[in-house]
Amino acid sequence: MRHLIPYLFLAAPALADPPTVENVTATRTGETWRFDVTIRHPDTGWDHYADGWRVLAMDGTELGMRVLHHPHETEQPFTRSLGGVAIPEGASQVQVQARCSVDSWNADTTLVTLD
Repeated sequence: MRHLIPYLFLAAPALADPPTVENVTATRTGETWRFDVTIRHPDTGWDHYADGWRVLAMDGTELGMRVLHHPHETEQPFTRSLGGVAIPEGASQVQVQARCSVDSWNADTTLVTLD
């Protein structure tokens, strides 16, 4: 039995770092907002990559989502934009959260103050 224990560790899934939001720029464009979000994730190809990010109200309501359709193994970190995000009247802050194709949403969010 003790000879089998090392093999159990080989069968465990390898966990990669979650996708992290490194920078967010929020720009008001008329009645809506544009978000430029920089994400870092150790993409390994089509089987495991950062596949989206979203803007959340402070209560967790999703206000907008940017789907990422392909891996970025050779482009890290990378920045993608989303426009036309309607922010509730009176809101002065939102959160941005990143997702990967294997581990889903990162539990951490990035706080963004709207100027």
